[in-house]
Amino acid sequence: MGVSRAEYCVIACAEAWRDNGEVLASPMGPIPSLGARLARLTFSPDLLLTDGEALLVGPDGGLEGWLPYRRHLTMVTGGRRHVMMGASQLDRHGNQNISCIGPWEQPARQLLGVRGAPSNTVNNPVSYWIPRHSPRVFVERVDMVCGVGYDRAAAAGPSATRFHRIPRVVSDLGVFDFDTPDRSMRLVSLHPGVTVARVREATGFELTAGADTPFTRPPTATELRLIRETLDPDGVRDRQVGAA
Repeated sequence: MGVSRAEYCVIACAEAWRDNGEVLASPMGPIPSLGARLARLTFSPDLLLTDGEALLVGPDGGLEGWLPYRRHLTMVTGGRRHVMMGASQLDRHGNQNISCIGPWEQPARQLLGVRGAPSNTVNNPVSYWIPRHSPRVFVERVDMVCGVGYDRAAAAGPSATRFHRIPRVVSDLGVFDFDTPDRSMRLVSLHPGVTVARVREATGFELTAGADTPFTRPPTATELRLIRETLDPDGVRDRQVGAA
C-alpha cells in the first residue's frame, strides 16, 4: 500500500520536534498529535507529552508523571515548550489569526478568539498545521494578529524575540519555514503529487520557492507501521486530510 497524503503530513509534523530535546510538545489537533507521538517514539525520545491538563504521558497515553500548573506556566514562559497550533489566517511573516474575519469594528465572522496565541508565540517556539491550504488561509495581511509573526516580534524588540521562533508550517500541500533574509515564508518541501504552481495558486502572497524544491520525505517502514498499527489504527488521519 502506498503512503497517503495524511501520512506525509504526520511525518512533516513529527519533524517539527526533531532535535528539540527535553521540551514539552503541545500539539493541537489529530495530525499534530500523531506527529508528536511519532517523534517521541522514534527520533525525539526526550520529548515530553501531556494530557493537556496535569499529567505527563507516554505515546500510548500511559502515565509518566505529574505536571502541576505552576510548573506548566514556568515552561510556557521560558521557551521550554513547542506548540503546534492551527490558523484561520496566516501571513507571509507568520502572523496568525484565530479571532475574527473582517474589520475589527464589524467583523463578518467571529472565531475562537485570541486565546493564548500571543503569549505562546513570544514565549515558545510555535509551528502551525493547516489542513486545507488556500488563499483564504494564506493571506497577504491577517485581519487580526493573534499569534505574533517575525516582523511584529522584531518591531517589539528583545522582550518579544528572546524565545520567538516559528520552526515550520505544515499544510496538506507542503512544508514551509521563514529562513529567508526578510523572514518571509519559504516553501521547503512539496508533498508528493503537488507542484510549486499549485502551492503558489493556493497562497495569497508571493512565496519564496526554488525550481528544485524537494518532496517531503516519506516515512520509514518502522514509522509507517507505528502510524498504522500503534498510533492510529482507526485511520483518523485520513479523515483530517483530503485525498491527493
